[in-house]
Amino acid sequence: MGINKTIPRYIPCHIHNFDRNPIIKANLSKEEIFNIKVLGSVYPFRTNNYIIEELIDWKKVPDDPIYRLVFPHLDMLNEHDFAEMAYLLHMGSGKTKIESKANSIRQRLNPHPGEQVTANIPEINGNRLEGIQHKYQETVLFFPKQAQTCHAYCSFCFRWPQFVNSSLYRFQNDDVNTLISYLKRNPEVSDILFTGGDPLIMRTNLLKRYIEPLIEADLPNLKNLRIGSKVLGFWPFRLSEGNPDADDLLTLFERVINSGKHLTLMSHISHPVELSTPIVKDVICRLRNIGVTLRTQSPIVKHVNDSHSLWKDMLSLQVQLGLIPYYMFIARNTGAQNYFSVPLAEAYRVFSKAIRNVSGLAKTVRGPVMSTKFGKILIQGISSIGGQKLFHLSFIQARNQDWINKPFFAKYDENARWLDELIPYFHQAEYFSNLVFQELFEEENRVAQNLEYI
Repeated sequence: MGINKTIPRYIPCHIHNFDRNPIIKANLSKEEIFNIKVLGSVYPFRTNNYIIEELIDWKKVPDDPIYRLVFPHLDMLNEHDFAEMAYLLHMGSGKTKIESKANSIRQRLNPHPGEQVTANIPEINGNRLEGIQHKYQETVLFFPKQAQTCHAYCSFCFRWPQFVNSSLYRFQNDDVNTLISYLKRNPEVSDILFTGGDPLIMRTNLLKRYIEPLIEADLPNLKNLRIGSKVLGFWPFRLSEGNPDADDLLTLFERVINSGKHLTLMSHISHPVELSTPIVKDVICRLRNIGVTLRTQSPIVKHVNDSHSLWKDMLSLQVQLGLIPYYMFIARNTGAQNYFSVPLAEAYRVFSKAIRNVSGLAKTVRGPVMSTKFGKILIQGISSIGGQKLFHLSFIQARNQDWINKPFFAKYDENARWLDELIPYFHQAEYFSNLVFQELFEEENRVAQNLEYI
């Protein structure tokens, strides 16, 4: 495609060295740099030279969306917590004292939403399989030990606990044989999702140790391999021509495909700028040419992409480049949710306006979707029953498969940002629970007869 095939050196920029970067020094004040150090003591912070030099428009900082995507902002902590952390840093407190305070704040930020620790981790013979999650019948998540970092961290990431300096928070596993044993015992599983972190942070020889045994195990139930990655947006050189390890990686991908498995790169794309550079377009072509499917997903994020025109442009660009739009998520109830989240009603309006103005090829996207402890809940619409304004909801995926694609309703709340802020309709309960869902779905037929869309 006529681009420079020279591969730049990856230079991480993190809490311990970012203030030495010449572009950052030229564009941020001492106060802004100090604030980032305070916030980076609680939340993980990492970016890199590609993002700093190619994606951020420094003339628009601090409001540039890519800057907001990777650099922490003052409002991500409440005033009290920020003041306490700032005091410790200003006084030159020791690492142990700073980390202790940071951990006390992290514990209040719901580090593992959706009952990931208590409900998602499977067992074999009573032994918990750490670093593996099995929430939905067909899909198992695997967290390779060496993949629990990224080329850069999204400041809204719901997996932020993976990146702090504590094994107490981290999901990880380096025993692919345990995964294979579990798959043999659970023939209903058809999909493996390698996740993290970012599995493509690993060199190919490491990734092979996880993928090749799965192929060689000849598991008849295993149909689809997915890799969740931000590499297209944050370091496309990982897959670019001229990178020997990228060539090895594409050879590995071809082996997966030639074995009869479907391979999908689940690409996290939060803003059109991430797809604007010549290198990322070149990489997309390389992947498509060998048969890799590319699906895209992102939460709707305040300060980054909470605009229907932006989503319209982003979905259209994705289709034009050969990507398949998959999900618009709601920012999960963890970390700095209050700073990044968009109210459910506003998210629905943004999605609806965007989807009305794109090609049918882009209408593969599902949204807005909450990934809750019960399952993935789609906001189908805003409805009216007997003059009562309601959210019309349904499950795309659920722990209880009987709930999938069945409508249910919640009282409309213009400011609600998550399921736990909604009140069920047709039920006396003040919140949603397993029992409430079981009882609500008994009302399905009666509700459908009375539904009027607005």
